[in-house]
Amino acid sequence: MIILPAIDIIEGNAVRLYMGDYEKKTVYGSDPVKIALDFKKKGAKWIHIVDLDGAKSGKTDNFGVIADIVKKSGLFAEVGGGVRDINTVERYVSLGVKRVILGTAAVKDPGLTAEAVRRFGEKIAVGIDIKDGFVAVKGWTEKAAFTAEEFLTQSEKAGVGTVICTDVSKDGAMRGTNTGLYKTLKSKTGINIIASGGVSSLDDVSALKSIGVYGAIIGKAYYTGAIDIKEAIEVAK
Repeated sequence: MIILPAIDIIEGNAVRLYMGDYEKKTVYGSDPVKIALDFKKKGAKWIHIVDLDGAKSGKTDNFGVIADIVKKSGLFAEVGGGVRDINTVERYVSLGVKRVILGTAAVKDPGLTAEAVRRFGEKIAVGIDIKDGFVAVKGWTEKAAFTAEEFLTQSEKAGVGTVICTDVSKDGAMRGTNTGLYKTLKSKTGINIIASGGVSSLDDVSALKSIGVYGAIIGKAYYTGAIDIKEAIEVAK
């Protein structure tokens, strides 16, 4: 299992939200590159980056900041937030991003997912953000009509190989991860599942590894010191 420490960006700052609420954000640093370099120092190979401004606006509000993180850290990056058209996908792939995450666009425009997979293959991932059992879109501010399982099936049919699944109710809450959810989803698909939301202890990391998910994203637990990235990587091996 791979560990993906996370940087969520608002107005160029590294932040964390509480349960997806933009009104409940905590700023953890004004230099995301410095944070990414700390991830690398602790042994991380991957980084998960979300442009939260872009997730709401549908634009690449923090493209320049993300470009700096990718170029200066040298980490394998997966990036989401505001990716709503094939040109944006292409910009990120050209930047050297290893995986581009389609979230709202994958829900609203299945044709875009199919085209992106056709053109970029394994560089395309889909973000499934779950709120009250349904897929959440537009920076978690709206709920779509799909359940997580329905959307997972749709993504698999489109040829998607990796999904990032976030339980919004757990995200930033430091109350543990929803292992049962990921176990259920994994039993229904052969897609690589990356678990996100509520990973707040090494026990959570161990539990996710035991059910065979592909990866785990660590966000707030890093920033509060609850999880040491180096130790998490060792547990995940």
